[in-house]
Amino acid sequence: MIYRSTRSQGQEVTTAQAIVQGLAPDGGLFVPKEFPAPFSAAALKEIFALPYQDMAKKILALFLTDYSAEQLAEIVKGAYGQQWDDDRIAPLTDKKAGNYYLELFHGPTLAFKDVALQCLPRLMKTALENSDEHRGIVILTATSGDTGTAAMRGFQSLAKTRVIVFYPYQGVAPIQLKQMLSENSDNTVAVAVEGNFDQAQTRVKQIFNDPDMNSLLADHDLTFSSANSMNVGRLLPQVVYYFAAYKQLLDHEAIAFGDPVNFSVPTGNFGDILAGHYAQKLGLPVGRLICASNKNNVLTDFFKTGKYDKKRDFYVTNSPSMDILVSSNLERLLFDLCQNPDTVKSLMERLNTKGEYQLPEDMQKKLSGFWADYATPEEIEGEIKRVYEESGYVIDPHTAVASLAAKRFKEEDDKPTVVLSTASPYKFPETVYHAISGQTVKEKGLPALKELTDLAGPAPKAMEAFLGHSSQEIVIPADNMANEVKRQLDLD
Repeated sequence: MIYRSTRSQGQEVTTAQAIVQGLAPDGGLFVPKEFPAPFSAAALKEIFALPYQDMAKKILALFLTDYSAEQLAEIVKGAYGQQWDDDRIAPLTDKKAGNYYLELFHGPTLAFKDVALQCLPRLMKTALENSDEHRGIVILTATSGDTGTAAMRGFQSLAKTRVIVFYPYQGVAPIQLKQMLSENSDNTVAVAVEGNFDQAQTRVKQIFNDPDMNSLLADHDLTFSSANSMNVGRLLPQVVYYFAAYKQLLDHEAIAFGDPVNFSVPTGNFGDILAGHYAQKLGLPVGRLICASNKNNVLTDFFKTGKYDKKRDFYVTNSPSMDILVSSNLERLLFDLCQNPDTVKSLMERLNTKGEYQLPEDMQKKLSGFWADYATPEEIEGEIKRVYEESGYVIDPHTAVASLAAKRFKEEDDKPTVVLSTASPYKFPETVYHAISGQTVKEKGLPALKELTDLAGPAPKAMEAFLGHSSQEIVIPADNMANEVKRQLDLD
């Protein structure tokens, strides 16, 4: 398969090149030049009969044509093996408080990012082995919380790679911070940036596309790549769990084959819900994709009005992984709506220079497959409490955003709804404990985790991996990120 940039003609690469490069040289994102044809009904039935690993091989093979069947089998086997605490990888609950919850947090860092970031390093390693690429890879990424640890864990000790993660100082949850600082591999580092996630992500993109920085890296036999969802190799593995959710609904006899299902998705950078859109394009019977945002509700307004406006207050909330005003993966959806790189480039330039853009009417009409809503911090806690009291089930704050949006959408559409549960509630003990008990934890971080386990039961075993030693936090101004990259790579 050939991949192309969302922003210009002629920027075409192979699957492996797209994964190794991460971003297109023109600043755009790589998308398939020709999207795979939808599965037939017969093919879908065959897929729904498969376990997760075989399902992943079948779906990824459509997009990863540079990889042999044997290589994909080895990659999938390594990505979805003993490091998961449930053989189903993404287990679906029975109906709880009106919805089904797709648990995406059974991997080593207890967040949905593991589904892709246990796969991406293996995809990248194989791509390097298949090519004549001799340079070392510098994984440069910004995180709003969970991507950092998942990337560091996924790439730890991988030959010829270095991982530099930037995160907003005091803008991630205490347990998320503890996780990142407890990753002690020689080839990974996390650095705090004085500013918010959008500022960190913007700087990362600027560093990626800085000719002088890229020339300096080339002089040292290095090149950049990305581990966040701007990398198509991070995005594609997420398509699989939408099919896995549908399969489990069939297994539960909650639906009949062909019945449409709604999916409610906690949404920040738009990668997770875009994977659902791709699943729908492949023929999965999706009803509506519910785009659930927190108080940083730029996407809610976008889907209701067709206008994207980042010129608004930025809020630090109790769902920190969604504290985002510039949703990078939305660019891929824009390209899908118009198939015109000139249009996408114009919209992105307007966003960068004016802080906003308005979709043309013909593009806006094509957003009908999405529905959007948002939740305030108080509403998030209220939803955690509601679900717990009605079912005894504990959800994290990000899942609560999607759960509340799903509850509201049911007033106009009562189809079966799957809520994507994107993180373990034990990663956010302060918020979850307060929501359930009405009391404030005595101390944040690990002491809060103990209070939550006393109330709600034992934490996942994977929590033990970051309960010990952690490194000292590095804090820098946002405008010093390029120099920090040089320092970490000994390029000065």
